[in-house]
Amino acid sequence: MFESLDISGSGMYVHQNWMDAVSDNIANVNTVRPSNEDAFQARYVIAQSVENGGVGSGVRVAGVELGDAKGQLVYDPEHPYADAQGYVRRPDIDMGDQMTEMVMAQRGYQANTANLDRVRAAYQAAIQMGRG
Repeated sequence: MFESLDISGSGMYVHQNWMDAVSDNIANVNTVRPSNEDAFQARYVIAQSVENGGVGSGVRVAGVELGDAKGQLVYDPEHPYADAQGYVRRPDIDMGDQMTEMVMAQRGYQANTANLDRVRAAYQAAIQMGRG
């Protein structure tokens, strides 16, 4: 049963990292940079299953991929960062995709916490049986 705690804990860790990356992407969706600099690069968490002799033992963060540094050139001649032609660089982040990712990460985190609660209740029941 202790393995159940490890599996739920690893899932919570991955989903927390996923939510952190998505919230960072959302917070920087309107970040503007001069056209000669790289745009803010979105972060995408890569999850990988952890195997233990052919049996699943949870998940781990295998890495973080970065989005396109080119971003989008946007015509905004009034912006202080605008170049001589009036362009600035914005990140290439789709807010709809990010909101969908956030909901999926939240649901995964909630599922792992619910499983953790069930395991905890089973432990408590086993302890009560041992006492009585």
